[in-house]
Amino acid sequence: MDGTAFPDGTSPERPSVADCARYSSQEFIWLAAIGYSVLPCNYLQVMENSLDPVHVEWLHQYMRNFVVDQMGQPERKRKVQRHEKIGFDAFEHGIVKRRVLVGGTEDDEEWATGHPVIFPCILKSGSSNVPVFQIRVPVDDEHTGYFWYRCYRPDSGVELREQAPEEIPYFTAPVPDLVDGVPHWDVLDNNSGQDIVAWITQGMIADRTGEHLGRSDKGVLLYRQQLEDALRIVEDGGDPMNVFRREPSDGWIGFAVEENKFGTAGKVVGQAESERSGNTTKYSPLLKERDASPR
Repeated sequence: MDGTAFPDGTSPERPSVADCARYSSQEFIWLAAIGYSVLPCNYLQVMENSLDPVHVEWLHQYMRNFVVDQMGQPERKRKVQRHEKIGFDAFEHGIVKRRVLVGGTEDDEEWATGHPVIFPCILKSGSSNVPVFQIRVPVDDEHTGYFWYRCYRPDSGVELREQAPEEIPYFTAPVPDLVDGVPHWDVLDNNSGQDIVAWITQGMIADRTGEHLGRSDKGVLLYRQQLEDALRIVEDGGDPMNVFRREPSDGWIGFAVEENKFGTAGKVVGQAESERSGNTTKYSPLLKERDASPR
């Protein structure tokens, strides 16, 4: 993406490929994999879904349970965890999403830590053990380039060498469709498939003229306000949120996510392939290679 981006003729600082590809700490080296799909819908309906935490219980629990029933695998059903309350806090890089589940408290990580939507087009989710950046790039008004950049913490005691950028697996995740009017159920038993079908069935550009927003949509309203604010700033010749003209003093910006989410530590390395349901892990060549390796 060459060329200038600012009214004064300057360009923003862009990270190198190596910077984007590295996720490490002083204690251990992480492995990463990148999934990609082109979605036949506008990026805004993808982003607005991320500001609706309650969709998790309906899409990733009720719907998932229906899907595995259709697959003849009722043993894979999950307990539905209802939301007691949700919250949203604007911060300098976007919005932090928070939730309290029924039976939980504000001391739980889902509320105390939460996880961020990084303005204007990134969701950081997963867990601190298996973080994932979901990056939604507008291609045109009716298509979105979707990247899942996921990192994996190694099992305890496992030593790894750091991946070179060119060694990071890059793969395509399927987009749900119909065959003779019937869904591919095995594409819908995971979070990425469930999310995609919710976005694309709204049409290429969702018709919002008849929408009725409720209390659980306050995150959507906050995000729309941030978009409006950014447009006004650009119109006035300023820099909107998350435009960087120079490298941060620490060289990077950290975003916290929960370690324990929905009662699990979110670790998928070592998990059975049939139970990998989060953010394209089902299709990750990194995990498939590990499954095939002798133990």
